[in-house]
Amino acid sequence: MNPNQTKDTILGNLRRNVRETYEKPDLSFAKLEYQDAVAAFIHTATTAAGASVIEMKEGDDINDLIHSAYPNARTIASNVEGVKADRNPDKVEKPQQLDGTDVSVVLGTVACAENACVWIPQTMKERAVCFICEYLVIIVDRKNIVSNMHEAYARIEMPESGFGAFISGPSKTADIEQALVYGAQSFCGVTIILR
Repeated sequence: MNPNQTKDTILGNLRRNVRETYEKPDLSFAKLEYQDAVAAFIHTATTAAGASVIEMKEGDDINDLIHSAYPNARTIASNVEGVKADRNPDKVEKPQQLDGTDVSVVLGTVACAENACVWIPQTMKERAVCFICEYLVIIVDRKNIVSNMHEAYARIEMPESGFGAFISGPSKTADIEQALVYGAQSFCGVTIILR
């Protein structure tokens, strides 16, 4: 049985056993709009999300920006054109070969000012590159920054892989003794480069 048949079977069983239904909520309310979505994104990313933001200027070299942000990085993984990387997630045989990556560099396609998240579609063979690293660098075009999640979802194009993720900042949790811990589940820090 292929995965889509399994999914359809499960959803069909759920629909047949629903006892009570509810109308969908009205989503026609006014959405959050920023006059300057880029400035709002930068503010939210650096305050609420805990990320760093670098605004690329004309003439800046992407590799110089990455190395200045992470001067001690020994291993960089990326499949982004123009980024000098030691590991390519498209050329490894298995995701475990990305273990030990200091910095991963990925492309984001849509960024949202409301919560500082960036949509990262799986445009690489091994998506582990987004999560296995110590630090993540996300490159996103400033023209792709929108005010709210409604706009972000409207712009998302699902890749052929069928996988993508919204990422906003470093992994963190306060579950253990209510102490905020960074890097608990994944990367310890995020830098967003706006070009």
